[in-house]
Amino acid sequence: MKALRSTEWLLIGYFSYLALISASRLPALLLLLAMALVAVLVYGESHGNQKFFSIARDWAPLVLTLVLTLVAYREMDWFTPLAWDHHLEFRWIEWDRSLLYGWGFERAVESLGAIVPSYLEFCYLLVYAVGPFTVTALYIEHRRNRVNVMTALRRFNLWIVNGYGIHSSVFPSAHVSSAFSAGWALLLYLPERKRYGWGMLIYAVSVSVAAVYGRYHYAVDVLAGFGVSLVAAGIIFGPRMHTDTHG
Repeated sequence: MKALRSTEWLLIGYFSYLALISASRLPALLLLLAMALVAVLVYGESHGNQKFFSIARDWAPLVLTLVLTLVAYREMDWFTPLAWDHHLEFRWIEWDRSLLYGWGFERAVESLGAIVPSYLEFCYLLVYAVGPFTVTALYIEHRRNRVNVMTALRRFNLWIVNGYGIHSSVFPSAHVSSAFSAGWALLLYLPERKRYGWGMLIYAVSVSVAAVYGRYHYAVDVLAGFGVSLVAAGIIFGPRMHTDTHG
């Protein structure tokens, strides 16, 4: 147990909680499979090819997050009430209409024809690659030792694919929170190569615009997603700043 990384503890703890609250046996089964995979990787690193299994443990949280979070995300729809008055949605639609049409946001996006809308749609699609890109950036810059800490932010990265739309748990926007979280992480753990972090933050802004313009999310979902990323950044930056101040 002491050999587990922080990311592995985080994933096991989070999905243990999901297995407990779920009415289905599937999350529990996937949790057992995930724990078995982690155990094999830990054992392999200690008793086998250390480098191979160590690298495998860098990437395993991405795979586990993808598979388990898709299941958890889908099952959150079970918590949707049978009836509600939509008062929040109606208010959010009014705000979005003011932003898109009243303030000219839509006209600005479409001022160059299909160029900007196509770029925004492409950015929204690429969110699914944020996790692998962030780990790859650390590898390229020979900072693999920082992968384990940085990937703790990926608990917010809910990988959404076509056919997985649900009526609940879409607030806040996971696309926005994951993109901004990756940006904060790259700024923190690659301070000598800030171009990665600033580039990711610029990309995150593009994703935010795409989410509202493409009507994937309400504007409040985007703002809440940005807020989630700040919470994640605070969890990581806080202890580091305390150490730097008192170190």
